[in-house]
Amino acid sequence: MTVPEPFTTPDPQAVADSHIMDFARHVGMAGSDYVSLHRWSVTDLEGFWGAVWEYFDVDADTPYEQVLAEEQMPGARWFPGATLNYAHHALRNLADDAVAIVALDETGSCYEVTARRLRAQVTSVAATLRDLGVGKGDRVVGYLPNTPHAIIAFLAAASLGAVWSVCGQDYAPKAAADRFAQLEPTVLIGADGYLFNGTTHDRRDATLELAGALPTLKATLLVDHVRLPWPSQAYPSPAVPWEDAATRTEELACTPVPFDHPLWVVFSSGTTGLPKGIVHGHGGVLLEHLKTLGLHSDLGPGDRLLWYTTTHWMMWNLVASTLLTGAATCTYDGSPAPFAKLDVLWELAAHHRVTVFGTSPQYLLGMAKFGIDPSVHDLSSIRVVGCTGSALPASAYPWVRHHVCDHVLLASISGGTDVVSGFAGGAPNAPVWAGELSAPHLGVALAAYDAEGFPVVDQVGELVVTRPMPSMPLYFWNDPDGTRYRDAYFSSYPGVWRHGDWITVTGHGSVIVHGRSDSTLNRNGVRLGSADIHDVVERLPEIAEALVIGAEEPDGGYWMPLFVVLAAGVTLDDPLREQIKETIRTGASPRHVPDEIIEVPGIPHTRTGKKLEVPVKRLLQGAPVEQVVSPAAVDAPDLVDLFARLGAERRSRST
Repeated sequence: MTVPEPFTTPDPQAVADSHIMDFARHVGMAGSDYVSLHRWSVTDLEGFWGAVWEYFDVDADTPYEQVLAEEQMPGARWFPGATLNYAHHALRNLADDAVAIVALDETGSCYEVTARRLRAQVTSVAATLRDLGVGKGDRVVGYLPNTPHAIIAFLAAASLGAVWSVCGQDYAPKAAADRFAQLEPTVLIGADGYLFNGTTHDRRDATLELAGALPTLKATLLVDHVRLPWPSQAYPSPAVPWEDAATRTEELACTPVPFDHPLWVVFSSGTTGLPKGIVHGHGGVLLEHLKTLGLHSDLGPGDRLLWYTTTHWMMWNLVASTLLTGAATCTYDGSPAPFAKLDVLWELAAHHRVTVFGTSPQYLLGMAKFGIDPSVHDLSSIRVVGCTGSALPASAYPWVRHHVCDHVLLASISGGTDVVSGFAGGAPNAPVWAGELSAPHLGVALAAYDAEGFPVVDQVGELVVTRPMPSMPLYFWNDPDGTRYRDAYFSSYPGVWRHGDWITVTGHGSVIVHGRSDSTLNRNGVRLGSADIHDVVERLPEIAEALVIGAEEPDGGYWMPLFVVLAAGVTLDDPLREQIKETIRTGASPRHVPDEIIEVPGIPHTRTGKKLEVPVKRLLQGAPVEQVVSPAAVDAPDLVDLFARLGAERRSRST
């Protein structure tokens, strides 16, 4: 089969200067391409991860006995015997006067936190937490927007060996309590509010309500972010102003913990039932993020990362981990495209000389539809545009080249909260094919499995990982015998991680993501990923967003509607319906032209921006809302009710 021409090939000088090539020289593979380096990284796990440890000079208080003591999944044991602390590594690589955090918001205002100030505030907050009774293994939770306070609080907790968890303040108190109450936290850190789309959202009462829903709290730290005065009423637990907690003069001392000591708990979307608490360890996160950020994103001292995220999305964890590489990280409070200035993120990236800019496909496609031209700003400092959350369609690649910068590495990435990292994406020394992820990440033994559990190439299959990664979960919270953990990832292929995505591993080594495997379209035995339909339909300027569903019906039939959100001023008439069908017929699959095209006011998403494909499918099939989705876990509960009504109306007509 002929290998297609790449959209871009790596610049030889940029490759030679990259950290990934320096790493290749370090391990004696100076002349190797990415494919060879990746092959070695997954066939010699001990050699590769031992080299990552050595290359990034991991500073252990006690040495490890071996890299990988047990390889089976689940249950792999990495670096037994080693003790270390994530926070120590996040705080050690910046000179005192270097900028560690740039705090940005949608108004364009900013302030900088130097490494000296960061270390002082982390040390002070850690001392405050210790005085409040927080010790190794205790839980500290944050109800915070994406500001330096969240990073400081996280590092303070981690320095003590405490376990951190955070969610954004757009979560209602009950939704936050559904997560945090499971952890029985000792301290809550909450902010007075946040900015979004020109509005200051007051979250003082919400913070106090959340505190009242957490009976194990010994104290609440109150952050003045938007300068709203906290009430003087009686608090559910003793209240400590952030200024008092963060301005003490103390000596930094990070508590050494075992390699697999819990660092944080991140939560699943919780679309059904209580969200699952996914626990990751100090050492696994440290190594995985050093590899991902230091090698794949090419970050190091002097660089700056700006990645739009909320604190409850796993990308916030990577934003915080930027500090591990010695680079500065940017926090951002606000809308990614506020009405007052749609291109504010690009303006900030130019002004602050950002080198890695991270976003989502929806953002890039939205910029194109709005006619925004980011290149009016000086974006010459940007080397990497990272994109994740869903597959980046091929149509976006030329737009980035022409309207952002023609020299950037456009890295479409697929990963998950489950491993708090990526499975596949870009690398400075890998070609880029439009609509494809360049390659599996180093150390990720990725494959596409067919229904019989055999790897396939150039065919759609299940995304699996056949050998362990250090950042795979230690366990799920409140899952003492590991049943839920095993069922989540290892029930389909024993000993092999099944992630739940349909992918194609191409003959030229790239990866194409087709969407969630449990929402695959299967008409007359012909399967197609929903993302393939969304890609072509959402390129049409008349369509703001689309959702296609394939629903099996009780009589054995198969109903495949396409729901569309129209652009402003557009009417869904017969010519547009025919245009949509022809677009799908020629751009995706003639066998997957929808049965109906239905206009809706919006598409419901998880709070991390993923379309609710499977829940909507179940609603259309008649499942009760309360069994399908928790309203607190979605961005627009009224849309969930709308799809439930649409399903009921269809069933009524059919009877």
